[in-house]
Amino acid sequence: MQKSPSRLRFRRLQNPAFTRRQKPSRQKLMETPASHNQDPMAMARSRLFIVWGVLIAAGMGLAINLYQLQIVQGQKLTQKARNQQMVSLRPFMPRRPVVDRNGNVLAVDRPVYTLFAHPKLFDKSNEAMAEQLAPLLDKNAADLVKIFQSQKTGITLASALPEATGDRITRLRLNGLELIQKYSRFYPPEDLAADVVGYVNLDRRGQAGVEYSQEKLLERSVQTVKLSRAGNGTLMPDHAPEGFLHFDDLQLQLTIDSRLQRAARNALKEQMEKFRAKRGAVIVMDALDGSLLALVSQPTYNPNEYSKADISLFKNWTVADLYEPGSTFKPVNVAIALENGVIKPDDVFNDPGAIQVANYTIRNAEHNGYGRINIAQILQNSSNIGMVQIIQRLRPSVYYNWLERLGLGQTVDTDLPFEVRGRLKSQEEFIASPIEPATTSFGQGFSLTPLQLVQMHGALANGGKLVTPHVVRGLIDSKGQMHYTPTYPTPRQIFSTTTTQKVVEMMETVVNEGTGKFSQIPGYRIAGKTGTAQKASPNGGYIPGARITSFVAILPVESPRYVVFALVDEPKGENAYGSTVAAPIVKSVLETLIPIEQIPPSKAIQEPEEGQ
Repeated sequence: MQKSPSRLRFRRLQNPAFTRRQKPSRQKLMETPASHNQDPMAMARSRLFIVWGVLIAAGMGLAINLYQLQIVQGQKLTQKARNQQMVSLRPFMPRRPVVDRNGNVLAVDRPVYTLFAHPKLFDKSNEAMAEQLAPLLDKNAADLVKIFQSQKTGITLASALPEATGDRITRLRLNGLELIQKYSRFYPPEDLAADVVGYVNLDRRGQAGVEYSQEKLLERSVQTVKLSRAGNGTLMPDHAPEGFLHFDDLQLQLTIDSRLQRAARNALKEQMEKFRAKRGAVIVMDALDGSLLALVSQPTYNPNEYSKADISLFKNWTVADLYEPGSTFKPVNVAIALENGVIKPDDVFNDPGAIQVANYTIRNAEHNGYGRINIAQILQNSSNIGMVQIIQRLRPSVYYNWLERLGLGQTVDTDLPFEVRGRLKSQEEFIASPIEPATTSFGQGFSLTPLQLVQMHGALANGGKLVTPHVVRGLIDSKGQMHYTPTYPTPRQIFSTTTTQKVVEMMETVVNEGTGKFSQIPGYRIAGKTGTAQKASPNGGYIPGARITSFVAILPVESPRYVVFALVDEPKGENAYGSTVAAPIVKSVLETLIPIEQIPPSKAIQEPEEGQ
């Protein structure tokens, strides 16, 4: 059956094969080439614009980031990089040694070691390691084995091994041991000069003595340096500044003489034990310049073991405690009276044994009178009555002004730490009450430090000048050359040389004829004054039965220079006086001082003639 042409045409149009073979229309033939020529170029331009945009955006972002890094944060990042590449290092510098005036070492830094054990690294048994280490560490081997078994690493076996012991352990070449070096302050004379030198704590800071007061002189100055760090973090010493580890060889030299210090300590300890005293002190001063040749106090402590000591011992009580001087102040009062012209050296006073002042009765220590006595005899017998009569010739206001000129009620200028201010009544109270000048005349009713009393007697010994007591001579090098000398206040002229020489000659009679006979040394003219004072109570008044005994000496009388002072607090016994307790101490110290200072005899010692 023949298909209709229209149906066949419809199928062809619906057949894809026929559709692809169909000729395009003229309009399509004219449009198709143009369409194919424009699309690729447009697409290429679009892609190019996109790439350019990305590159420009990336460039802008990079530029902005570089600006942020190099300009905005540049300085901060540079410093951060330097901090990562460099390390600040402050080299450890030992403290300067302390030496006495003869170069004897009183304090020095020495290397010590901390020993750590790491049992997990042992290449020997715990028992074998313990056997080798026990004798070096002064420990029991069995105890060491238990210590090794307690943990695998980081065991502290010793914290301050001497250098020699550390070297012996190193020579054993034992695996599993670690020695860390550090420095420790060492005091070779132990307690001999502890009250002057002091000690340093675990942080290497001075806590007492010149270790505290002269910290700036003892600490070597060293500046922080920056060293380069390698990529693995190790330091590169090649980049260290030249000589940055160099330090000086300066030493802090004191005026103390160890020989005299030892003699004073031994004499003081002997008398303290004999009289069962609470404490005591000895001070030796060169009155020409105030340098202290010896300063001893008992009881004391060993600065190498300061943690075992009573904390109260760290303050030197000769500068940090007050006391009433008693009769040792009488020569100073005589000098004040002579200087003001209210007495003459040959004046005579009547001592009936008691005197009434206001509502008070003042008596001599022995409760007896000495009759008519001159000023020298007042000192010889330590007459309270005579002293009251001398001071009564002075107007109270004038007397008070002189006490202030001497420095009473003030601190003493010294290079020793923890000094305290003396106590003196106010001027109004002193002038208004007649009993105040009276008791002050024989050394009671006010208080000062032992060092201040020595300073005042120094003025009697050197022609009337108040000098500064001190223990620091300066910084010297290993050859003995002085590099630094401290500046002390200019001495103040208080008394005339005529007055002081008369007082010293009066004090000589105390040694030759009075209460100071126990300090006599054949061939030498010695001036002195004893003191046996009641001990003041912190709550007011005086402690019943408690006394402070003392003796001060000046040597030699014909050319006074040295002041030696001994003080013993609360000696026991009926025969405990300045003459019996303190004077023998001073004599023993003088017997050591004379050959050390090469003091010639005051009087020619005649050789016995033949046949005699």
